[in-house]
Amino acid sequence: MSEATLAESHAVAHAADAHGAHVSPTTGLSNNKLAMWLFLGSECLLFGGLISTYMLYRGRHTGSPGPAQLWDIPLTSVSSFVLLMSSLTMVLAVSAAQERDDRLTCIWLSVTALLGSTFVGAQVYEFTSFYHEGVGFTTSLFSSSFFTLTGFHGIHVTVGIIMLMSLVGIISRSKVPGDKAEVVELIGLYWHFVDIVWIVIFTLVYLIPA
Repeated sequence: MSEATLAESHAVAHAADAHGAHVSPTTGLSNNKLAMWLFLGSECLLFGGLISTYMLYRGRHTGSPGPAQLWDIPLTSVSSFVLLMSSLTMVLAVSAAQERDDRLTCIWLSVTALLGSTFVGAQVYEFTSFYHEGVGFTTSLFSSSFFTLTGFHGIHVTVGIIMLMSLVGIISRSKVPGDKAEVVELIGLYWHFVDIVWIVIFTLVYLIPA
């Protein structure tokens, strides 16, 4: 390793220590960010399996309503747009945190949580309407795979909302452990991941016919 590389590594480590974070000299990422990326990698495997299962079973609905009879594309499109807009507000929250503006950070985090709650509410409404149409979790292989896939995603969004509101409370009490901007960024990584997964689900489940 050259002297320039060593000097750069020491500089990065020194800067990280100044902010209370530990940086891996190999990746240049803090241990917290590295752990989050590893967690998100495992989540990719989970959703990859769920999406593959749905694609395999989405045509198995003999004797029961299928996707063409169930999907409310306008409603799902609006809720998807709302969730995507929450990624923008999350970016604004991260930017405000980096500028050490706690008030604006809490505002954008709250707006993000509100948009996420709107999405979950639309998903609950969709599930309820499907149930009234006679399509439940055990109705067919199609319905089982659909409810499992979208339900798991809904749970992830709900967990994200809880994390966002918890972070608002912690910031308000000035009890954020470590680097405040990094904590907000870590929650932002999780939230963006949830949004990206929904883009894939919305495209494969709702837009591509069985």
